[in-house]
Amino acid sequence: MNIDFKNTRLVPLASTLPHVSTKLGMSDYLGAVRARMGIRRDAYRINPGLYAVGNPTSASDVFVTANYKLSFDALRKNLDGMDGWILVLDTKGINVWCAAGKKTFGTAEMVRQIGLTSLDKIVSHKRLILPQLGAPGVSAHKVREASGFSVIYGPVRASDIKAFVSAGYRATKEMRRVHFGFSDRLKLIPNDLIYGKYYLLAGIALVLILSGLSNSGLSFQRVRENGPWMALNIVYAYISGIVLTPAMLPWIPLRPFALKGFITGFAVSLLLLVFQRLGNDYYEMTSWFLIITGISSFLAMNFTGSSTYTSLSGVKKEMRVAVPLQIVFAVTGLVLLTISRTKV
Repeated sequence: MNIDFKNTRLVPLASTLPHVSTKLGMSDYLGAVRARMGIRRDAYRINPGLYAVGNPTSASDVFVTANYKLSFDALRKNLDGMDGWILVLDTKGINVWCAAGKKTFGTAEMVRQIGLTSLDKIVSHKRLILPQLGAPGVSAHKVREASGFSVIYGPVRASDIKAFVSAGYRATKEMRRVHFGFSDRLKLIPNDLIYGKYYLLAGIALVLILSGLSNSGLSFQRVRENGPWMALNIVYAYISGIVLTPAMLPWIPLRPFALKGFITGFAVSLLLLVFQRLGNDYYEMTSWFLIITGISSFLAMNFTGSSTYTSLSGVKKEMRVAVPLQIVFAVTGLVLLTISRTKV
């Protein structure tokens, strides 16, 4: 080891730094599946610090990422055939884009990791290549003032890194474009399905109770008769907001996610009406339209945190209007459903 007397700490030689493969193994894929399903997602992280890829030298590029393992794996697998360094920031296990919004993928943490890893003693240049989605959390001039390193914003997607570097660190318009395609949206659905399970269970429990109501009280016979299809209606509302709306996002009219969820929920309600799954009287049918659209709208609105084209201010503005309406829809629907069930 070299000794840095100025900072009174031991500085490891570059050759002693951890080396990572660009090939993902079965454990990486299984871990990704678990994380996508929300299973111990917060713990799916790696240690911050400096990692070697290939056979890097002091002239090799330094790529910066988050310590969320999915982000780390996405970067390293796209560095196949390259020699470089990966500087991992402590983002508390959060991906680059979300961490940039929270400032954990930010200026202070980057400067801190540069110092902790003694990066200036390992590389002979002063370049840091950051993902474009990390830009909101980083002040490039402050990083340069504090560490001497210059920030270069790379492409949005790690798959474009090789082309970006080969082009002399110049990005094309396509590299700068943020895509949120069908496959990207589908990857996020399993986590939302698991995350929202308590909403689903609470909704099912509530309608099971209501299914047994009559003018003479609670009847378990009525629960057996009406409980299954009423519980399924809650499941349909859940799927409408969490699965159908994200999957069909670009094709649903209007921009606010709450309205998109409302439209999807209304379409699902119409379909259930056609198949006579909304009850037998106007009170009950109206109640289900309100309940399903309200639930679908609320759950779809939660997807704003997963999308790449919503802003924090826009989300807050949407919620101020949408949440009260969603509550009114749900409560009114439940009241009408109760009236309908207790008439007989």
